[in-house]
Amino acid sequence: MPFQTGFDGGDRKRPFARYALTQKLGQARFLPGLSTTVAGYNGIFPGPTIRARQGARIEVRIRNAFPPLGILQPGAFSTSTHLHGSASLPQYDGYANDITVPGNVKNYHYPNRQTARTLWYHDHKHHITAQNVYSGLAGFYPLSDRFDLAQLPQGEFDVPLMLSDALFNADGSLAYNDNGQKGLWGDVIMVNGVPWPTMKVKPRIYRFRVLDASIARSYRPTLSNGEPVYIVGTDGGMTPVVQAVSSWRQGTAERYEILIDFRKYRPGQSVELRNLSNKNNLDFANTNKIMRFQVVADSGSGKGSIDAIPARLDDGGSPTASRGGIPTMKLTPEMAVVKRQLKFMRQHGQWTINGVIWDDIERSGFTKLFGNPQPMAVEQWTIINESGGWFHPVHVHLTDAKIIARNTNGGKPFAWEGGPKDVFYAGENESITTLMQFDVGPREGGRYMIHCHNLVHEDHDMMVQYSVGDLRTNNPITSDPPIRDSLPVNAFPPVYRPAFPAGT
Repeated sequence: MPFQTGFDGGDRKRPFARYALTQKLGQARFLPGLSTTVAGYNGIFPGPTIRARQGARIEVRIRNAFPPLGILQPGAFSTSTHLHGSASLPQYDGYANDITVPGNVKNYHYPNRQTARTLWYHDHKHHITAQNVYSGLAGFYPLSDRFDLAQLPQGEFDVPLMLSDALFNADGSLAYNDNGQKGLWGDVIMVNGVPWPTMKVKPRIYRFRVLDASIARSYRPTLSNGEPVYIVGTDGGMTPVVQAVSSWRQGTAERYEILIDFRKYRPGQSVELRNLSNKNNLDFANTNKIMRFQVVADSGSGKGSIDAIPARLDDGGSPTASRGGIPTMKLTPEMAVVKRQLKFMRQHGQWTINGVIWDDIERSGFTKLFGNPQPMAVEQWTIINESGGWFHPVHVHLTDAKIIARNTNGGKPFAWEGGPKDVFYAGENESITTLMQFDVGPREGGRYMIHCHNLVHEDHDMMVQYSVGDLRTNNPITSDPPIRDSLPVNAFPPVYRPAFPAGT
């Protein structure tokens, strides 16, 4: 299992806290009386939760101990791990062609310099990302800082909820149907790997980190009694203003941190989290349900709880003030030095971005770029969905962005989009205008991906790349490639500790 040293540090001279994870097959019991083979980190789904603190650098040793062929695809069971939402160097970002084959290992370095947020790690191997994530390659990586710790629930009152859906064969094995490369929509909704679970909660305020880890399905969660939830965090951190909403729209890979106030409920009462769904999902008899909360008697110290729903939150401003970074939510259109457009379209049977697919990137020798922003530059990007009957959750690697306009909702961001984002729900015929700063240092930067996070669309072939600064910097494929594992293929790798300097 993973091990954290607890050592905090914030600069390049500090050692890494180290974890070790093995990608391997395992057995899960999603359905009564049946066993399901999963391909997970440490053989489980979801993978182990890694909790990090701002400024504490972490190295994760990820070993591919899969068999030669996949369980849902006939090709090689290769992987590439992406820590989604992290400002990682390109060689540690899970670039789609930075491949770890069975029997190899790669050490990923994560700086954790950003403000508190809900990160998650998942597979990103080109052409089989959807199958690999669907098979089980996903886990939480919450990042905390002193502002988050002081203002929001912690400990037992801080609960990650990974939403996913699946299809099953009669024997309990995973079924896979991408509906002609449009997406997979399962008839079983799971939360943290459990179909339609019931969670016992105390009459207190809880923080839930809601992640859509489905490979295609979007959700519109709501409480069954019509009570509001309170949006306190988006993909890239806390929201300056807390918003009460009766429901919210959430696409694949989006994260929303919500507060639910159970103090008004008596022990024995329950409330359900339901799914109102969105356009162009395939829905089934029970996909309108997500989970149930059952209130129990209060007990214990209540450590980690808060006494009231906050109206505003303070994230402390930019975590990189020494670079002159601007807090994402303080960016203004006047700061933008370049304006760019990303058009997501279905063309000639292919999923394209500005008419380009990832195959074009590969055939260019990985030199073809959507854009080349410079370090610390502020740019305005408009995401346009021109593909008609599909929605696209668009993910931009490396950076957070502020949504400043939509062509729907009266031109404004939706109420739940009031914080920094890295995934943008581009609904049918919608456009979203964003501001982002490419906050990297002089030895950082390089090539990063932009893609639809409907993973079936990504695999076929809706992905392009951009480079911050020189595209030759930090080559994502060759700068720190995977190496052959010295351990036997069936051995579990030991957790190993950093060699701390004397006196630390």
